[in-house]
Amino acid sequence: MSKSLKKLYILYFIILFSFLLLSCKKEEYLPKPIGQVRLEYPAPNYILFKKEKCPFEFQYSNLTKVEDKHKNCWYNFSYPFMKATLYLTYSEVNGNLNSLLKEAQRLVYEHTIKANSIKTKSFSYPEKKVFGNLYRLGGESASNIQFYVTDSIKHFLSGNLYFKVQPRPDSLQPAVEYIEKDIIKMIETTTWE
Repeated sequence: MSKSLKKLYILYFIILFSFLLLSCKKEEYLPKPIGQVRLEYPAPNYILFKKEKCPFEFQYSNLTKVEDKHKNCWYNFSYPFMKATLYLTYSEVNGNLNSLLKEAQRLVYEHTIKANSIKTKSFSYPEKKVFGNLYRLGGESASNIQFYVTDSIKHFLSGNLYFKVQPRPDSLQPAVEYIEKDIIKMIETTTWE
């Protein structure tokens, strides 16, 4: 083998060895941190819900779409950007307050099959004659929030929140918390005719 060919092989070997040495640098890889989707919803403005034929009024979010169910002051308040609907029903109290309360509570506790918790928040505004409960259902319950308000004499208003998606508590939590604020605003601003 000629000297020039030997030099070429040595040079080739040095370049290859240098390349291998430089490319075998041990890098430390860090796993990506666990992230969660940050959902930001628009701030609502509240407007007065008042219908001539209904003996109640309250404030509700301007981001909802209201649908009249044409049945004794029953309305659906939908949140199209969340695929959620709050079903609102009104009943007149005619000596049947206990049965209305039992029915409202039955609807809540019907979800205990899938709900892993039920948190109750009571409301009492004696000056406005508004009394009621809000139930926050945790877990994979079909309904996430249910509530009722009454004056205990003539009026009984109840609501149930449903999402048109499979119940996944972690995914729905931000939306449920957002709508819960709107429902609390409804309850706090309710007045009777």
